[in-house]
Amino acid sequence: MSSAPSLLGPDALDREAAALYESATWQRIVENWHSPAPAPPGETPGPEGRPGEDWRALLTVPVDRLVAEALDALPPALPAERRLPGRVGAALPDRLHAWRRIGQADLRPSVHLGYARQVLEEWGWQNAPYRLRDARGARCVCGALLAAHRLGYGSADTMNQAAAWIVTELRARGWTGLIGPWNRAPGRTAADALALLDATARRAAYAGH
Repeated sequence: MSSAPSLLGPDALDREAAALYESATWQRIVENWHSPAPAPPGETPGPEGRPGEDWRALLTVPVDRLVAEALDALPPALPAERRLPGRVGAALPDRLHAWRRIGQADLRPSVHLGYARQVLEEWGWQNAPYRLRDARGARCVCGALLAAHRLGYGSADTMNQAAAWIVTELRARGWTGLIGPWNRAPGRTAADALALLDATARRAAYAGH
């Protein structure tokens, strides 16, 4: 990322996520995610999309090999869940949580999004413009991503990718702006923000992220 994570604010994260979404690399990720899944080995689509007779070749593959291949295809296990600091922790400056990053492994963007959702659910959601949080410690959507990262849930790159997945989800819904204006739109609710993170986490997980 171009900015140091400790200095990055929600609007800067928003802009970087939009730039990542517009990049050719990200567009290839999105395009590949939308493309049909290839047929499993040994399955040749028939004239009406039905598998052909090649599926019988699977019967010659040892069962233990099939099981091993199936296990290899499973997504990695989620990390052990860690509780967020309480309401007092929500109101503390984020720099005081930096020690929580020590020794923590990186996460997939979909898992990071899950922790950001937990931040919104437990610490609260707010939609005041250009503010990371309110006096009670409630966060906007981008603020929740930043808080999750600063609490040790994912690297700065993972956080940026998670934000880009949110932009991807918003584009699929027809929203052409940034995350912040969506968060501040009249009539927006905390339930809307939580639902957005849920849908984005599913989208990223299905794409292998």
